[in-house]
Amino acid sequence: MTPRVVLRAGLLVLGVTQAVVGLWALPAPRSFYDGFPAPGHHWVSALPPYNEHLVRDVGALSLALTVLLVAAAVWLDRRLVAITLVVFAVWTVPHVVFHSVHLHGFSVLDATAQTVGFAVEVVVAAVLAVVLVRSKAPAVHSSE
Repeated sequence: MTPRVVLRAGLLVLGVTQAVVGLWALPAPRSFYDGFPAPGHHWVSALPPYNEHLVRDVGALSLALTVLLVAAAVWLDRRLVAITLVVFAVWTVPHVVFHSVHLHGFSVLDATAQTVGFAVEVVVAAVLAVVLVRSKAPAVHSSE
């Protein structure tokens, strides 16, 4: 697999995860709060109280991050990809740390699934950063 393919695929995977959150939380904050990620698994409502403003803000921020991740995947400009990965880390690392130490109220299955899900996102971003750094091209352009 070429670095371009890895970077593009990884950025799109991260973009899809953010899009799912944003497209649910922004227009339907109560539904997101009560039902994320799926029926019977209530990861957000396990950490009350409900705050519509906060949930909508998270949705909007997730969609903004989606735009950045997709733009980086489309253009594959080295600086844009690097900035995007830093922005993703600034959002994800504190989010992962918070959720990793606030697992009370979660079943073992949900705590494990949530932690693994976050770990996958962090690992994907870290792999993309390594691929970008090791790429010998001064710029990774999208012209194919």
